[in-house]
Amino acid sequence: VCDGAREADMLAGSLAFFARPGTGVQQFPDWETLPYDVFSPYQDIVSRRLATLAALPEMRRGIIVIPVSTLMQRIAPPEFVRGNSLRLAKGQSLNPDAFRRKLIAAGYRSVSQVSEHGELAVRGALIDVFPMGTEVPLRIDLFDEEIESLRRFDPDTQMSRDKIDAIEILPAREFPMDERGIRFFRQNFRRRFEGDPTRSAVYREVSEGITPPGVEYFLPLFFENTASFFDYLPRTAVIVASSDLAAISTAHWQEIEERFGQRSNDAERPILRPSELYLAPDELREKQLAFPSVEHGSFELHDTGDGKGQNFGTARPPDLKLDPRSDDPLSRLRAYLASGGHRTLVVAESPGRREALLEQLRDNGLRLPVCGNWQDFLAGDGDAITVGDLDQGLELPQAGIGVVTETQLFGDRARQRRARRRVDRDPDAIIRDLTDLNPGSPVVHEEYGVGRYLGLETLGAGGIETEYLTLEYADGDRLYVPVHALQLISRYTGADPDKAPLHKLGTGQWQKARQRAARKARDVAAELLDIYARRAARGGNRMEFNLREYEAFRAGFPFEETADQAQAIEDVIEDLRAPKSMDRVVCGDVGFGKTEVALRAAFVAVQAGRQVALLVPTTLLAQQHYQTFADRFADWPVNVEVLSRFRTGAAAKSLLQGAAAGTVDIVIGTHRLLQDDVAFKSLGLVIIDEEHRFGVRHKEKLKSLRAEVDVLTLTATPIPRTLNMA
Repeated sequence: VCDGAREADMLAGSLAFFARPGTGVQQFPDWETLPYDVFSPYQDIVSRRLATLAALPEMRRGIIVIPVSTLMQRIAPPEFVRGNSLRLAKGQSLNPDAFRRKLIAAGYRSVSQVSEHGELAVRGALIDVFPMGTEVPLRIDLFDEEIESLRRFDPDTQMSRDKIDAIEILPAREFPMDERGIRFFRQNFRRRFEGDPTRSAVYREVSEGITPPGVEYFLPLFFENTASFFDYLPRTAVIVASSDLAAISTAHWQEIEERFGQRSNDAERPILRPSELYLAPDELREKQLAFPSVEHGSFELHDTGDGKGQNFGTARPPDLKLDPRSDDPLSRLRAYLASGGHRTLVVAESPGRREALLEQLRDNGLRLPVCGNWQDFLAGDGDAITVGDLDQGLELPQAGIGVVTETQLFGDRARQRRARRRVDRDPDAIIRDLTDLNPGSPVVHEEYGVGRYLGLETLGAGGIETEYLTLEYADGDRLYVPVHALQLISRYTGADPDKAPLHKLGTGQWQKARQRAARKARDVAAELLDIYARRAARGGNRMEFNLREYEAFRAGFPFEETADQAQAIEDVIEDLRAPKSMDRVVCGDVGFGKTEVALRAAFVAVQAGRQVALLVPTTLLAQQHYQTFADRFADWPVNVEVLSRFRTGAAAKSLLQGAAAGTVDIVIGTHRLLQDDVAFKSLGLVIIDEEHRFGVRHKEKLKSLRAEVDVLTLTATPIPRTLNMA
């Protein structure tokens, strides 16, 4: 039992690293929503929770890691998970219609192409389903009503993989949405809350078989009695928890009560009392004491004579943090390895990080052999390096062993503990999934223009019945498109789908619109050719930089880069080092890390002896960026200035003189930077934040810059012209 979700992630990784082979380490994850939220947890979280609940009754050996807040939740009783699971095996009889109805009643969604947990697709004799608790979806191949084969398949490519003999399909939710479950909910809702229940959107939607967001916080209404995580544990289970468990659970309880007070005044969304959704601290303690328990804490017992206490001989490791700006950045680690009296295992986060660390060690005259895991290290002799999900190092003085992690070497960083499975779909396949189109959605027919999708209809022609998409055009005219001609249909991507201009069938309106678009496309193409020709004729400047100093600057970022962020940074730096001018757009929502991409690019440019201009649309944003850049470059000999209306005339004049003389390295400003009196001695990089918010004249000036310097555009809403030029 851990203090919180982050601690649970860290402990699960540590246990998996140190545990003997064959020791199963699982997590029962938190929903990752706040109490009484109107959001539902992600399907992959629900999948992991259900997989753990299903495995617990049969588990004889293993470790389950759970946060205190999750342990306090009241959950579905064990008979719900058992009674709503299906076991399939090769050769088994299976009625596809009955199977589909049963899965939908268990919470699965019927789609045309399966890509996420809890989805189902029936295509004749083939049934695709993504069962909860599995890593990949399942393809069921029927011969008449007999299961001929069960195959796993790739959700991205839809290609079949290995065959299996049997599988258990778990329910898709932690509560029932079948007729009995809905009836229970309606009865309990009316009994529990006063007034007209139909005023509540949650009551209405559940009554109609729709799962509203946040319905998990009404879970007790679906059951006669709820259970707790303790009810799933075998009687021989041992509860290992912090000695501060009572204080931690009390703090969580107070947070729950506070949320209840904030949310309990909405007559249209009445909520259950905390005691109906969670175990109170006293009740939690009572259930814990029904099992053998171990309490741990960071202190030393002075009296262990009764045999109930045990001091473990562990010690905190010394400070080994690298100093990238030193002539010997690994001096502390070098001294620790040479100190003798112990063997040292260095643990990297991933194989890629291990290789990078090995290269850094070799560059500094240190060589460590690679070992497979902790068990291999114990069986060997001497120092080594391995890969593991380990946050904190430790020393075992009695065993003469020291474990050093990247946290000790590079400092604390906010890490992404669980990367969600990324679903990459073929853009051409998006429109083929008709479940993505709602009646009334505007679509574009290649030959007839913009119409509204009304749905599917089955029509007979020549004695053959075929499904058609029904599209409505201006004046109520309708067009029927056979499903085999879907390649002619695409989404409408205009500004407002509700105001999409419907074209008139039988006129030349659509052809004229296409001709106008073609002329504009030719104009843009000519403009692009001019810019690219000037860019090619001018060439570019390779921006070379000191890798050690870049790593030192990178270490100042207090978070772990996301996969997309790291890729964007790598691509930008690669462009800056190329012998041609860069023009790259980095697109991401607010708070997704675009500024760090700009900081890294600015560092590389300044290291290469070039100046940087950061152009922003507002004075407030200029001040915010200035503060960020000033903080990150505070320990570096880099002069960062801001040019805005807040600067006095004398200060602005001095800044401009510094830019012209080359004494100012980075200038952050609004459109004032685009005026003719602003000159740079050696401008190498222009960073543009939210270009769509600049005026036409400013964009023309920016367009001319693209042929002269490296340009990096940051935006949450890219405009087509910017995308075309990049």
